[in-house]
Amino acid sequence: MNIFFFIVFILFVALVVRLGIVQIVQGEEFAEVVSRTDTDYARLPAPRGKMFDRYQRVVVDNIRVPAITYTVDKTTKASDKIATAKKLSKYIQYDQKFLESELKPIDLKDYWLAANPKKAIKLLNKDELKLKGNETYRIQIDRVPEEETNKIAANYEQLELAYLYKRFSSGYQYEPQVVKSKNVTGEELASNLTDEELSTVSERLEELPGVDVITDWGREYPYEQLQNLFGGLTSPEQGILQEREEFYLSRDYSRNERVGKSYLEYEYEDYLNPRKAKVKYTSDKSGNVVSTEVVDEGRRGYDLKLSFDIELQKEVDKIVEEELRNARSLGANYLMDRAFVVIMEPYNGDVLAMSGKLVNEKGEINDYSYGAFTTQYEIGSTIKGATVLAGFQNEIPHSQTYYDAPIKFKGTPWKKSYMQMNNTGVLKALQKSSNVYMFYVAMDIAGIRYVKDGPFSATKEDFQKLRNYFAQFGLGVPTGIDLPNESPGLVVEEPDSVGKLLDIVIGQYDTYTPLQMAQYVSAIANGGYRIQPRVVTSIHSPVEENTLGPVAIEQFPKVLNKVDNSQADIELVKRGFKMVTSAGGTAATHFELDVSGKTGTSETHYYGPKRSAWGRKTNNLSFVGYFPSDKPEISFSIVVPWAGTEGYPVNKKIGNRITKAYAELQKKYASSTNGNETNEEN
Repeated sequence: MNIFFFIVFILFVALVVRLGIVQIVQGEEFAEVVSRTDTDYARLPAPRGKMFDRYQRVVVDNIRVPAITYTVDKTTKASDKIATAKKLSKYIQYDQKFLESELKPIDLKDYWLAANPKKAIKLLNKDELKLKGNETYRIQIDRVPEEETNKIAANYEQLELAYLYKRFSSGYQYEPQVVKSKNVTGEELASNLTDEELSTVSERLEELPGVDVITDWGREYPYEQLQNLFGGLTSPEQGILQEREEFYLSRDYSRNERVGKSYLEYEYEDYLNPRKAKVKYTSDKSGNVVSTEVVDEGRRGYDLKLSFDIELQKEVDKIVEEELRNARSLGANYLMDRAFVVIMEPYNGDVLAMSGKLVNEKGEINDYSYGAFTTQYEIGSTIKGATVLAGFQNEIPHSQTYYDAPIKFKGTPWKKSYMQMNNTGVLKALQKSSNVYMFYVAMDIAGIRYVKDGPFSATKEDFQKLRNYFAQFGLGVPTGIDLPNESPGLVVEEPDSVGKLLDIVIGQYDTYTPLQMAQYVSAIANGGYRIQPRVVTSIHSPVEENTLGPVAIEQFPKVLNKVDNSQADIELVKRGFKMVTSAGGTAATHFELDVSGKTGTSETHYYGPKRSAWGRKTNNLSFVGYFPSDKPEISFSIVVPWAGTEGYPVNKKIGNRITKAYAELQKKYASSTNGNETNEEN
């Protein structure tokens, strides 16, 4: 008996000791476990950076956009998402074609598994039920019956639920996922939230767990001009661009974040993207949120100051559209469906205006400004300034004259100027646009002496030598503009005939973009420097007011190269360019102001959108120039492809009107009290 009591005593003592250890030694540790919390962070939308023109007029702004969102927390289950989706689907609708385009087969399978958990379990055998969740998911996805997904695809209500489930599951915990958003000007949202839907959902938030109505941000364009060049954003449905996924994720983007998808929005995404507001969520061990705290209020993205003068852009767009209509009213110009103008400051590369207009099948004229650097054309005699300067680099003397009369090589047709000019020097060749003078320059570069019916023995090396000369002016190479998708033009590496060397020097073979032509004439206007064109001149820290903040990054002008010509070479060509617009020149009487430049008419064949007309003979009309002649403030190029034979000088008419518009605006700016115009409505 004593032994029994002794054993009980020992056990009692051991229990007391153990309780003491638990309460005294490990009590704090266990108390911490009981009260343990987890911390998570989420980011909320913030506005992107704005864009201002050169006179600080806002050209791309932000607008508050109401959006319906869904937020997942740690306690949210698939069944919760399905239940909320069924309730929400009563209050909002989507276009069926939109749903069909957004939902892939795997999305339908995901929804079916979530909506049918018991049937989903039956897709697994006993051994597979023991596997990890991600392993069983892969097996189940493969085994979802095709007839089940077909039923979903054929039923609008099921499609809508599948889409809502996809949106609910598309992001991270505590980060609101946009389910439907309000459409705004310039945006391309696939679904537009109506006021009625917004009001209905707002009134029923209590019965829709996880659903909220927040302020998102869209883009607003105070002016109609240049919206294509400003670029667009991905929709909430798209999120980040897959081709740049690594780029975004390395910069802490979420996968459903809206990003720039084209042109300036795309090129300057790193700066325009805002720093989102950061919220800390603290949850208990059950996953319930016990507190929230804003740890970073975020900020708007950096603002861009652009080189464009939006008022000049408006005038140029108007002129190009009007003259394109005037030219097309003549029957022979029925294939003429586009026209381009680029205006630059020749000394710093600022692009003041970039206009492109394109006529659609209905006869409507739309913006095609990006075509000024993404499409290329044979540009005719406007290239002759570069040809002459290439000749000077090849040591042709300024005093050299050639006899302008038709020439003929063995086995080729006659080649000539539009009129016989007889003895012709460089100034006359530019003024009258002599082709034969340029042919002799090409022959000099190739080391060929002309003999009637003799051989033309140019080599591939001669082509490369000539193109190397042209590349100094930016012809046949990228200009370096700060916009994506620039075309370098089309340089044919394997000409089908060595005689094409003669065509290149008169702009009848290789093709160039309107922007390349503007860079080329700028190099002549500024004395021989190829300047990189720029659209963004500086990047600014955001401020609350509708003005530019402090400069964060200055985009200084960049000289890409100096052409290998003397100032005397360039001045002689500039004299020739002035004679083009003077009495006896090919642009005489067409310009009311002191403009210098070079006309161009390229005989070409049509290969545009009207396939039935492919191969028809047409003319590309062009002009490059600068104003004023002595101290150029602007340089510009004009390219109007596929003109007929009516003789309407659309290139010269556009040139005259845009230089007048520029001069009038400069007077207007100078007379204003603050040196620039206010941000007027267009």
